[in-house]
Amino acid sequence: MLTYNITRNTIIPMNMAAKLLEAMRSHPMDWRIEQLQTVARQHDIDWRQDGTSHCVFIRADGKTLPVPAHRPVKPVYVKKFVALVNGD
Repeated sequence: MLTYNITRNTIIPMNMAAKLLEAMRSHPMDWRIEQLQTVARQHDIDWRQDGTSHCVFIRADGKTLPVPAHRPVKPVYVKKFVALVNGD
């Protein structure tokens, strides 16, 4: 079953990353760092995690967001991550 998102009168099939991002917006609890990385990959956001306990997401304009890689990721970091993806 395909899920569709209607944006500006255009029907767009939603992929897994888009579904994850939409779910993060609605429910910022109980997410894993791997799921944030999936969304970041879809939105051309790089990240690094060189043997540390934090994953640092890096947007093309240089804006960064360090997120502790503990499970689950705290809601405050998920909200900040969604804002990073949105370009805020």
